[in-house]
Amino acid sequence: MALQHPNMTVAHRQLTAKERQILEKQVLVHVGIVLPDGTPHVSAMWVGLDGEDIILNTAEGRTKANVLRIGSAVALSVLDPENPYRNLGLRGRVVEVISEERGAGAGINRLAKKYLGVEEYPYRAAGERRVQFRVRPEVVSGWGKD
Repeated sequence: MALQHPNMTVAHRQLTAKERQILEKQVLVHVGIVLPDGTPHVSAMWVGLDGEDIILNTAEGRTKANVLRIGSAVALSVLDPENPYRNLGLRGRVVEVISEERGAGAGINRLAKKYLGVEEYPYRAAGERRVQFRVRPEVVSGWGKD
């Protein structure tokens, strides 16, 4: 059995309170997905939390919106802005896709409040429609003990 560095967290399924605190900050989370041709795609995104789930929001027509479906695998990586040696990695799956009408439009406004301090997302293009993805973590690990 390989030794584990004492600062690595043991892989687990649910976010701890300190891990949640990182995601509740104004952090950019690197989100990785697999494209239809099998190549990886990673982009930095705003994220929200809803219970144990991670909420991603993007515009229809963008890569993630075109690829992600219920059951799609997603990987996330984030650094604690107060301690870059504390990081968090999550692997999970999309468990729900939420359309503009079902709450994705309101969802981007919640994220704009968190990240920009404004009530309404100011960068929405004319006619833009949002889509939101609920990701349920299956494996959580990181560097830096609670």
